[in-house]
Amino acid sequence: MKKFYGKIPIEYVSSMFYYHKKGISQEIIHNLKYKNQQKIGTILGDWYAIDLKESKKFETVDYIIPVPLHKKRLKKRGYNQVDTFCQSISKKLEKEIHYDILTREEFSETQSKKNLINRNTISENTFSVSFNDSHHNKHFLLIDDVLTTGATLEACGKAILKIPGAKISIVTMAFSES
Repeated sequence: MKKFYGKIPIEYVSSMFYYHKKGISQEIIHNLKYKNQQKIGTILGDWYAIDLKESKKFETVDYIIPVPLHKKRLKKRGYNQVDTFCQSISKKLEKEIHYDILTREEFSETQSKKNLINRNTISENTFSVSFNDSHHNKHFLLIDDVLTTGATLEACGKAILKIPGAKISIVTMAFSES
């Protein structure tokens, strides 16, 4: 995807649907993210995993990594909105989820409340990676809810690329041009 050209190497990027404000996609993501309707993630993951498996582009993935929330946000919300989506994809693709490799270190205002310029200002120190020799030369599938500017996924990717020989692919529920 062109949002990552020249920034980080990506094997594949795939999004389930297009996100636009005031549309059904916004309502779906909003209900999942802010109204604790986690079943939405399960349904979307079950549905999209079929397409991902049929595409065969994700066969070489070794591990799935959900974009992590900062522990303060996780405590406030009570769940990570991408967890059920990841679990469904993990089950269908028969790929293990690793919650402990990528950690969000810096707490910041939610991206959805930032304007387009401020969405691109994610610190290199926002995410950290913890790995051992068994993670070397692996293909990691990063999963997030909405891909807008790509700043969050780029920061995650840069952290994961500290693992020797790491490759990255990305799946999101939705993508937006803005």
